[in-house]
Amino acid sequence: MPLDPAHPTLAEGYTPPALVRAYRGERPDTAPVWFMRQAGRSLPEYRELRVGTDMLDACLDPALASEITLQPVRRHGVDAGIFFSDIVIPVRLAGVDVRIVAGRGPVLEHPVRTAADVRALPPLDPAALAPIREAVALTVASLGATPLIGFAGAPYTLASYLVEGGPSKEQLKTRALMHSDPETWAALLTWCAGITGAFLAAQIEAGASAGQLFDSWAGSLSLADYTAHVAPFSALALEPVRELGVPLVHFGVGTGELLAAMRDISVDALGVDWRLPLDEAVRRVGTGVTLQGNIDPALLQAPWPVLEAHIRDVLERGRAARAHVVNLGHGVPPDTDPTVLTRIVEFVHANG
Repeated sequence: MPLDPAHPTLAEGYTPPALVRAYRGERPDTAPVWFMRQAGRSLPEYRELRVGTDMLDACLDPALASEITLQPVRRHGVDAGIFFSDIVIPVRLAGVDVRIVAGRGPVLEHPVRTAADVRALPPLDPAALAPIREAVALTVASLGATPLIGFAGAPYTLASYLVEGGPSKEQLKTRALMHSDPETWAALLTWCAGITGAFLAAQIEAGASAGQLFDSWAGSLSLADYTAHVAPFSALALEPVRELGVPLVHFGVGTGELLAAMRDISVDALGVDWRLPLDEAVRRVGTGVTLQGNIDPALLQAPWPVLEAHIRDVLERGRAARAHVVNLGHGVPPDTDPTVLTRIVEFVHANG
């Protein structure tokens, strides 16, 4: 179904901001810039706000989630907010027992590894998305002309947490299930696609101007496995979002060999991590898609002349794409000096 006529992008006199134009393939006078994980641990105001509040509880408190989303926009002057949430929030909203363990990440007491486990997964009640819609509406009202990007995890990454019972760099149990029980795998990924698609669609319907699907763990996959066993479910997750008509971005870590397959699920932009130069990414995916990235997060710790030279190189290589949204090649490390991020934004706006 189309967006409600009250959606901010349908308001009379609405002019698409630079970020939205870039996602759609135009080249604004200045490259837009935002950072993955810009709302979070690198900001002292975030740490102060989060004292005494569990991560998942913070994500589900509309006023708190909105304020955290807004903090980096105020501080850094980025060209977009990214909705503050966590990849496993749709899992939590569906009623699955998941918690965040400090220093580790999302953990499930009862992993999902059998056909019976998958059958027991509860459906997501649309009413459970009410705090997400409220948080987005609050945020959009405060952002004004600055767009909000919706946030959701790709089905494979959700499935990895469910099967492994927590974070895993290689996803050995997940990939074993993929091959040993294809029917159960398809049922699990279908469930994941349904909840994360509804989660992202709720954000768009409530006022977000774009959406990004994060596949944090897809880099563990071969191209053949990704194409056959994962990409169809990422496409399924985006079905209810695509019909809303906003630009869609897909990003994965370590996915340089998968970029063309990720493009083929019909997105407007691809995030590229720091491992692959943007001009090489263009050679692999062509000029029919916008690229986003890909400043190396490690260089945020380097002396400014080193970082500046790297940013100039990223900007230059990004000119090969139809349009370029500047970002990091992954998330902001928690020990990053926030003033460095502000300086990057100012530099890109002056030179991009």
